[in-house]
Amino acid sequence: MSDITVIGTGYVGLVTGACFADLGNHVTCVDINPTVIDRLRRGEMTIYEPGLDDLVERNAHAGRLAFTSSYDEGLARADFAFVAVDTPPGTEGEADLASVRRAAESIAHSMRGPLIVVNKSTVPIGTGDLVAGIIQRTNGSVPFGVASNPEFLREGSAVNDFLHPDRIVIGASDPAVAEKVRGLYATLDCPILITDLNTAELIKYASNAFLATRISFINEIAAICAAYGVDVKTVSRGMGLDKRIGVSTLEAGLGYGGSCFPKDIQALEHMAAIQGLHPELLRAVMEINRDQRRLVVQRLRDIFGSLDGRHIAVLGLSFKPNTDDVREAPALAVIRLLQAEGARVRAYDPVAVPAAQRLVSNVEFADSAYAAAAGCDALVVATEWNEFRQLDLGRLRESLRCPVVIDGRNIYDPTDMARLGFIYRGIGRGYDPIDQALIQSTTLAAL
Repeated sequence: MSDITVIGTGYVGLVTGACFADLGNHVTCVDINPTVIDRLRRGEMTIYEPGLDDLVERNAHAGRLAFTSSYDEGLARADFAFVAVDTPPGTEGEADLASVRRAAESIAHSMRGPLIVVNKSTVPIGTGDLVAGIIQRTNGSVPFGVASNPEFLREGSAVNDFLHPDRIVIGASDPAVAEKVRGLYATLDCPILITDLNTAELIKYASNAFLATRISFINEIAAICAAYGVDVKTVSRGMGLDKRIGVSTLEAGLGYGGSCFPKDIQALEHMAAIQGLHPELLRAVMEINRDQRRLVVQRLRDIFGSLDGRHIAVLGLSFKPNTDDVREAPALAVIRLLQAEGARVRAYDPVAVPAAQRLVSNVEFADSAYAAAAGCDALVVATEWNEFRQLDLGRLRESLRCPVVIDGRNIYDPTDMARLGFIYRGIGRGYDPIDQALIQSTTLAAL
């Protein structure tokens, strides 16, 4: 058993701390926000992540998981200090390392014995050396090592991803440090790749960039599908059956969001640009992703013309299902675009309403999908929650003022929707030209 300190209690930090505790270690999570620590000590979850609440409760009760806002207390017995703090985008798209720098300085001031500092945050190439330099200058009398151990956790399945990983990457300049970090994962059955610091840091960025590229690629194909009357879901399935390609992240829709992909693609593009390179592919990935949000407005304009005064329901606010994270969520971008067109928006999400309320204004929030749809001129599916897949579509049609559904996640079958009398538009589903007569008769009847 090791004594582990985790700096930061966000999505990465809290999952990392709880999972390491569940593997039998003694873990102390440190956060400089005392309100967050007080809530966690009371057993209140500060983020929504399936399975995490039980994990935290069980390990806290067993005495393996503790929380503090004091670095001195958190590092009193530590063998390892995992840094899991935010690295938000800076003004030029670069990763802002202010929190990483502060964490390194605080660790250096508080460490009392030999310590291995592990960067868990997604950080630019060279950050491991930066952290080592800060610690050496601040407290060079205490032996320490630095490693990079990037996280590959997906929000909504982060606990499973930690305990059943595809791979573990550990970067260090000292092989002995890398082996000690490897030992923390000895009970997990997966490949472990040992590299230098810079390589480990780049593996994380390259992985996220590739996944984002797949998403933008299939959205580009979806646009071609729409132009030629082809269903992108069938194209995606046909592609995915090739073992070299696979089906993962080949779902057309409103694009990627969240706290990782948007900032990481920007940061990688910035790293390339400052070296005099020309990362056109990364820039295209970001541009395609931005364009996907505008498709909702375009589809609604095709149907209604002006959206001024129209009431639009939006289902889903989190950037993906099974999380309450609304950072860079496509839904919020869609809401702002609709409001700019003069539309009035009513929205619903199973868990993300409180988070969304802090970021968007002049939105009416409903307590169910049917309440959101009631009396609206159209409904937009922005997040593919399973709850939305299982809606009573007949009841949904009766709730809407006009039976218009813009399916931004392609969760419904176009044939079924047409049979039920919906005017249905997905992303790249291969429609015939819009039947203006049907739209006119349907919308006029609702006026």
